[in-house]
Order: sequence, then structure tokens, then C-alpha cells
Amino acid sequence: MVIIAVIAQKQLHTTLGQAGLASGIYIIGTLLARLFIGKKLEVIGRKAVLRFGALFYLITTIAYLYIPVIPMLYLVRLLNGFAYGSISTATNAIVTAYIPKSRYGEGINYYGLSTSLAAAIGPFIGMLLLNYTNFKFIVFFSIALVLLTTIACFVFPVKNILLTEETKQAINKWTFDSFIEKKVIFIAFLAFLMGLSYSSVLAFLSSYVKIIHLVEISSLFFVVYALIITATRPLSGKIFDSLGEKFVMYPSYIFLTLGLILLSFTTSGWELLVSGGLIGLGYGTFMSNGQAVSLKQITSSHRIGVALSTYFIGLDLGLGVGPFILGELRSFFSFQQVYLIAAILPIVCLVLYKVSLHKNTAKQQPLT
Repeated sequence: MVIIAVIAQKQLHTTLGQAGLASGIYIIGTLLARLFIGKKLEVIGRKAVLRFGALFYLITTIAYLYIPVIPMLYLVRLLNGFAYGSISTATNAIVTAYIPKSRYGEGINYYGLSTSLAAAIGPFIGMLLLNYTNFKFIVFFSIALVLLTTIACFVFPVKNILLTEETKQAINKWTFDSFIEKKVIFIAFLAFLMGLSYSSVLAFLSSYVKIIHLVEISSLFFVVYALIITATRPLSGKIFDSLGEKFVMYPSYIFLTLGLILLSFTTSGWELLVSGGLIGLGYGTFMSNGQAVSLKQITSSHRIGVALSTYFIGLDLGLGVGPFILGELRSFFSFQQVYLIAAILPIVCLVLYKVSLHKNTAKQQPLT
């Protein structure tokens, strides 16, 4: 995610907007997978989706070795994203079988820690390897990781849930409800805005640090992000379960805004690293706890896949279209101004969340 925009500009001589699309189209592929696989997951079977998705992910990762022109890069990124979306949709549903409903916040946060750490360590390794090796080496390194993942997916024991014929028929219908869980639409929309905001970091940090002359220390940005998530994730899950979702959701919006504002004014290494910590507290906290909020809305086990895919469709859509939208804004604004624009979005989320929470509380109060 963080190096592909640089590669597109350097090797394929694209514009920043085209490079942003090359970064974000991966997430569009992930979104399409969540939409389709989320609907069909329990019919196809969790085990089959996990294993064949991993094989497809391996094949499409190998395809990065052949990207002579930008349309080919777009295609490879789209298919690679679809493969990742298939696997993650399966694993998101599989993990819920191990978590008691009363501890969804804590359990999802522990599980989310693995994906959040990967999302932090991956960019760190990517930026480090980009400085000291070349793109081909990075692709081979990725192939090795995906190969290990594929082997693990075939070894890991997975149980499919049993469906009645009536449930199968309901899933196979091509209706809005079969693709989207209505109860999760609101939190999915907030996830879209948060993903859109955070995409400014994923897609353009490597270009931004060159302008502010902080390339050497920039690789530590995601290390700090990862350390903060590791330290706070288990606690935020316990707070979610014991005190309620608002005690983790409100801080997530505020921290992401503060992190992006600081990033826009960064002139020194310590400021860059502090912004990474604040962004980790913001986006990292929201990502897992938003997933837990989604699960709280669901009562039927066969709807878990659809509910989680609905949530991640919002998140992925924001991450996917964000690099292109913000890349085009870069034509009119400086990087600093783009980050300030991105910082507004979590505040919008905070206001919408507060309004929604107030309405739900009013509905639950008994009439006198």
C-alpha cells in the first residue's frame, strides 16, 4: 500500500492521481470480494473460501513480477485485493466462533491486534526495503510470506456452519438484504469516512516525508503506530465490554484528528513519530471496535459474514477511493493542507456518532 504509489510514479511515470489509484484499487478489489464472498461465505463454506482464497492470493502476488504498463498494474492490484478480501472475510467470520458474545470487544481486539500489527509492520518493512533494495526483491519477499500463509490455511482446522435449506435459499436470493446487513450500515458509513481519512497516510506518507526531509526516520512511523496499538488494544477491548462502546469510539475520532493535524505541521522527527502514535490510537482503535459494534447488532450466526463484510465494505471503500480523491486534491493543495482536510473527517464521524447515540438512547427510554 505505501510503496506502490512511489513505484508507479518512478517505474511507470504516472501522475500522483494515477499512482493513488494504483494504491487504492487494491482496496476496491477487497471491497468487491467482501460484497460477493460475504453473501456466499456460508454456502461455499468457510474452509473452501479460506484455502482457495489463499491460493489465488499467492498467484496474484506472483503476478506483480509482470507489470509493464499501468493498466496491467491496475488489474494485478484489483485481483490481488479480491483475493485478500476473500481470505479476510473468511477469517473474520471464523474467529467469532472462538469468542463468547459477552466478550466480543476484548476478543475482537485481540484478533484485530494481529491485523493491525501487520498493517503497521508491513509498511515499515516496505519503506525500509524500498530504501535499500528494489521492487523485485520486495515482490519475492511478499511471495515467500504469502506461501507460508497459504500452507497455514490448509493446515488450520476450520468448521463450516450447517445451514437449513430455507437459510440457503434466503442467502442465494439476489436481494439487498442478502448482500448488506442494514443494522450495520451506519457504522459502515463511519468506517468509510475513517478509512478515507487514514488513506492519506497509507498512500502519501512516503512522498510527503521526502518533501519535509524526514525520509530516514519515516520508517519508524509505523513502528510507533504498531507499538501504540499493541499497548492499548487489549485495554480498549475490556473498556468496550465493561463501560460501553462510546468510551472507545469517541477517543478514536479525536486521536485520529489530532494525529493528522500534527502530521500536517510536522517539521521534526519526534513530531512525525508522535503523530504516528496518535494516528494508531485513533484509526487502530476504531478499526477493531467498529467490528465489535457490528457484531453486537447481529443475533443470527449465518448473518455474521454479511454483517462483517458490510462493515469492511465501508472501511475498504474509504481506503480504496481515498488515495485517488486525495491525490486529485493534491493538484490544488499542498500535502499539509490535504492532511488538514483529512483531519476534518473524524470530527464529522464524532458528530454523526453522537447524534445517532442520542437518538438510540431516546428510543430506549420508557414513555411516562
